[in-house]
Amino acid sequence: MTEPNPLPFLRSEYAERVTRARAEMAAQGLDALLLFAPESHYWLSGFDTFGYCFFQCLVLSQDRAVLLTRSADLRQAQLTSTLDDIRIWRDGAGADPSADLVALLADLGLSDKRLGWETRTHGLTYAEGARVARRLPALVDVSGLIGRLRLIKSPAEIGYVRQAARLGDAAWEAGLATIRAGADEADILAAMQGAVFAGGGDYPGNPFVIGSGERALLCRYASGRRRLEASDQITLEWAGVHRHYHAALMKTVLLGKPSPRHLALQEAAEAALTACETALTPGQTMGTVFAAHAETLDAHGLSAHRLNACGYALGARFAPSWMEDAMFYEGAPTVMAPGMVFFLHMILMDSDTGAAMSLGRTSLVGETGAEPLSQMPLSLVAC
Repeated sequence: MTEPNPLPFLRSEYAERVTRARAEMAAQGLDALLLFAPESHYWLSGFDTFGYCFFQCLVLSQDRAVLLTRSADLRQAQLTSTLDDIRIWRDGAGADPSADLVALLADLGLSDKRLGWETRTHGLTYAEGARVARRLPALVDVSGLIGRLRLIKSPAEIGYVRQAARLGDAAWEAGLATIRAGADEADILAAMQGAVFAGGGDYPGNPFVIGSGERALLCRYASGRRRLEASDQITLEWAGVHRHYHAALMKTVLLGKPSPRHLALQEAAEAALTACETALTPGQTMGTVFAAHAETLDAHGLSAHRLNACGYALGARFAPSWMEDAMFYEGAPTVMAPGMVFFLHMILMDSDTGAAMSLGRTSLVGETGAEPLSQMPLSLVAC
C-alpha cells in the first residue's frame, strides 16, 4: 500500500501562489509579511494544523519563507507543508514568542525593514498581537492581502469545492432520511456529519447548525437536543468539506401540514435565492447581489424578518468559522469574477408567528454567471 501525497496541491501551484503574494507585497512597498492566519499558511504552503490556537507566524520575504511555531507542530509542518525552514519557540512559564519573532527577523536581516502583518484572524489572539505590536510598532496591517488572492480559485481548488459540494449533498440525503416525528436531533446531526466523513471529507470550519421548534429560528449552533414532533420545523445549515474547502447549504424542513405562513416564507426565500443567483455575475459588485436579496424579500413584506447580509465567499477555512471575509451586504464593494465561490443564504425568521424558513446553497461564478453546485431541491420539503 502506498501513502497518498500529503500535499493537497502540486508544489508548482504553491510556488505560483507565493510568487503572487510576493508581487502584491512588493506593490505595497513591503519587505516581508508576518502571516498568522491558518488559511494563509495552508494556501501558501499546505501547512495543516489546529496549532494556530497557539502563537505561530509564517515570515514571508522576497527570498525566504520561515515558520515560527511550537515543538508540537514541527513534524506537522514537515509532513504537511512545503516549508523547510522551521524555527521553534520554547514552551515555558513566562514564554513570550514575540521575542522569538523579533530575534528571527534580526536573523533574516528584516529588523529595519517595512513589514506587514495579519491582525484580522483567529490565528492571533489580542494578547499575543499586543506583544508583537509593542515590540514592532511600525508594522503595517495587511490583513486582507492573502485573502484577496485566495478569492479566485484555481482549477485544482475548484475540483475540491466540487467534491465538497457532493459531500454536502450526501449529508443532505442522510439527514433527510432520518427526519420524522419522534426523531432525535442527535441522530440527524450524526447522520449528516457521518456522511461527510464517510465520503473522505473533513471537519467543518464551524459546527453544523441544527435547531427545531422555536430553535429553528436560530442561524447559529446551540448545544442541547430535542425530539421532533408530528407538526414541527427544523432548520439545518451544514457544509460538505474536502481538503478544508467548503460548500455550504441551508434548508428548513417541515413536519406535518405546512402552515400558510410557512408557504409564504418558502415562496419568498426561493424567489430571493433565484434573484441573487441571477445577480451573481462577473463584473458586478457583491452589493448588487445583496440588493437583489433585499428588494425581493422587502417586496414580499419581509423586511423585518430578513438579515442585513445574505452570504459570503467560501474556500479553505479553519475553525471557528468557514466564512471568508468577502460578504454580501448593502454596498459591498468586492467585484465578482470567474472562479470565485459563494454561499448564498436566504434566512427568514418570523418571531411574531414562530415560523422559520431558510434556504441556501453554494455557487461557483462562471464566465457568464452562477453555477449552483448542489442537487438539493429548492422547493419546500415536508415530511
